[in-house]
Amino acid sequence: MHKDIAKGAAKDASGSIKQAAGKLTGNERLEAEGAGERAAGKIQKGVGNLKDAARDVLKK
Repeated sequence: MHKDIAKGAAKDASGSIKQAAGKLTGNERLEAEGAGERAAGKIQKGVGNLKDAARDVLKK
């Protein structure tokens, strides 16, 4: 597993918490920030998956 997958998962989780906290408190800015972090985390996980796949192909 590539380090980007773990970092992306952490960003996704952190963003999810921020987004939920923003919804609960009615803080639109915090909610939007959380949504942005979630998106960035998902992208980073995808990059990590691509790197893993490329490494697997190159090993063969």
